Order: sequence, then C-alpha cells, then structure tokens
Amino acid sequence: MPATAPAKVVLCDKFAAFSDHWRPKIVGELNGHEIKVVKFEGTFVWHAHEREDELFLGWRGRFRVEFRDRTVEVGPGEF
Repeated sequence: MPATAPAKVVLCDKFAAFSDHWRPKIVGELNGHEIKVVKFEGTFVWHAHEREDELFLGWRGRFRVEFRDRTVEVGPGEF
C-alpha cells in the first residue's frame, strides 16, 4: 500500500489559530519529528536540548539569537 501524501500546511492559518506566547503548537510532522510554531514576546532565556535540534524561522518581525560566540539577527523569511 502506498504511503499517504502529507497534507499542506498554511503557516498564516496556523499562526492565526492562537494568540498566546511561548507555547509551541505542533503543526506537522516529518520523519517522526514534530514541526512546531510559537509566538515570541520579550526575552527568551537561553537553553539547550540534549536530544533535539531547533530551527528558528522568522515569520514576522525580527529577533536576535545569541550564541556563545556571536549574535544573529533573524527577520522574516530567514532562519
């Protein structure tokens, strides 16, 4: 039996469905990995995950990611 094709995800719709900040929402899955979206506001405290990686994709607005050795500014359409 062939695998089912994944459903299309419309990010505008996903972001419009919630208003709270700092509470990630699962919007999809890829090869057993959850795809989440979240709304930021204010400062986000640095943290690390032992078993996960994170990708921060700018949707609207701008934010700054501070690494130990550099700071990266991220805007809409950047990650």
